[in-house]
Amino acid sequence: MAKRVFLIILDSLGAGSAPDAAIFGDEGSNTLAAVLSGCKKPLTNLSRMGLLDLDVNKDPRIKDYIARTGREKLPHPIGTYGSLREESEGGKDSTIGHWEIAGVVSVKPQPTYPNGFPEHITEKLKQISGRGILCNLPYSGTRAIADFGDKHVASGDLILYTSADSVLQIAAHEDVIPLEELYRICREIRSYLKGDDAVGRVIARPFTGTSGNYERTSNRHDFAVEAPSSTMMDHLLKEGFDVISIGKIFDLFAGRGFTEKNPTKGNTDGISKIKKYLKKDFNGLCFANLVDFDMLYGHRNNIEGYAKALSEFDDALAEILEDLREDDLLIITADHGCDPSTESTDHSREQVPVLIYGDGHKVPCNIGSILGFSYISQTVINALEGPVFGKRFEERDLNPKDRSDVMTYVDLTNLKVVGTEDDIKALIDKAIANRCMSVCIQPCYVRSASEYAAGRIPICTVIGFPNGYNTTATKIFEAREAIDNGASEIDMVVNVAFVKSGRMAEVAEEIKLIADAVHEKGAILKVIIETCYLTEEEKIALCKAVEDSGAEYIKTSTGFGTQGATVEDVKLMRANLSDNVRIKAAGGIRTEEAARQMIDAGATRIGASGIS
Repeated sequence: MAKRVFLIILDSLGAGSAPDAAIFGDEGSNTLAAVLSGCKKPLTNLSRMGLLDLDVNKDPRIKDYIARTGREKLPHPIGTYGSLREESEGGKDSTIGHWEIAGVVSVKPQPTYPNGFPEHITEKLKQISGRGILCNLPYSGTRAIADFGDKHVASGDLILYTSADSVLQIAAHEDVIPLEELYRICREIRSYLKGDDAVGRVIARPFTGTSGNYERTSNRHDFAVEAPSSTMMDHLLKEGFDVISIGKIFDLFAGRGFTEKNPTKGNTDGISKIKKYLKKDFNGLCFANLVDFDMLYGHRNNIEGYAKALSEFDDALAEILEDLREDDLLIITADHGCDPSTESTDHSREQVPVLIYGDGHKVPCNIGSILGFSYISQTVINALEGPVFGKRFEERDLNPKDRSDVMTYVDLTNLKVVGTEDDIKALIDKAIANRCMSVCIQPCYVRSASEYAAGRIPICTVIGFPNGYNTTATKIFEAREAIDNGASEIDMVVNVAFVKSGRMAEVAEEIKLIADAVHEKGAILKVIIETCYLTEEEKIALCKAVEDSGAEYIKTSTGFGTQGATVEDVKLMRANLSDNVRIKAAGGIRTEEAARQMIDAGATRIGASGIS
């Protein structure tokens, strides 16, 4: 379970046309491909997060970028990665995108004004401000101040404009209309715009400079309509979590659901504030928006500027990843597209990347393309509140029932390739009659065996068996599925190939991740290290890895290697483990005498197909 979640929105970094892009006039848009076409350096850390491995990355510009920068300079993913398709029908605006990220799907489009705002709105704006109106058309923001700036400075009239999105924007020179006055005008027209005129955002767009050299400032302020229903922030706030906003997030949600707000003056400032919170203790969500991608580069069709901004974030991401704590979760995504390579300067209806790393997401996993930005809110809440299901299996006594009876130490085993369902039923009956610890069986029989045993004896199964070289993601899936099917004990084979390659840190991480997945559902884990292939040094190192993982058992062998359990190995393992970790000896133990030797050496479980 995570203590802190960092959710970073790379504003407008779409990853290719959404299935419904044609409805919005955005067929063929691909912000990521356009940006990478102008990017000259390897995006090493975004690549680590999976940005270049998305299934939607079919655009030749992306393939060309990878070829130019060199695959060897672009690391493979370390966590969860994929793309999200927007479910809301309300448009392609920041408000709609962020709402859906926070769990609110918009079924009704917000109003847009392709012919300018109607008279009742302009008259109300004149009444509120005491000023006239200039422009009142769909317009590029930079063009608006270039074309109407001089008239505004001379008359004091407001520059009113909109776009293809549901926005009402007011530009004003800071020397003509002071910031607080501009903000007051925007607040009051915001409160007036309701019902059919409830635009997504009223945006104050202050600028400075002189004729021919006007420039928008970082004092922009968004006044958003409130989300129509509860968001993930409302829920987290109610549950007592810290909910921190960085950038325009606070404004997009009309200030609702947050414990702290941190306005920013652009990406660099936003990145700095994210780094600040990485150093702070809090329990909850830090929700950040980096607006320059959209505001300064996407809307201005500035591919080179967008690419430099993405490179700046990639450089910062190295430090962000380094500063993540063990119980942190990092999520990087976007709210829409804004393809700088198209003629349009408006947002584009695109899929967005979702890149996740940290608590519960440290295994490379391609989730493909998922419908709904709300996948993010589900991930955040599940991370902070833990699994919503109860443990399937409660803790039980792992000691043998009768120390004088060897059979009460035994996991009675049938892992034969030709084992039948009748064989498994017979094994269960025999194990129950002999008061064994469990039956250890093939994964394919776990569900039927669980139904047949009906709680009379624990069901154990194997994963990554017998060679252990499956990927971690595969092993985790195997373990979870086996537990859902009824297995309360999991015997997992370590990646011996990685052990022999000296990649012990990765082996230890895998054991820990699988232990967490198994324990989450109330089952226990036995880690098979296949001692016959290992040096003494490797065996000792694996004892430490199992100890650190919290697994209940370390197990000598699969029974499918070149040799099974030895008394010497059991003694060595016992000498290098605390009492928290038990030992299961398995492989070649066929007599009561052999089993008793293992028990005397320190084993508390015996894996055997039968004892005579």
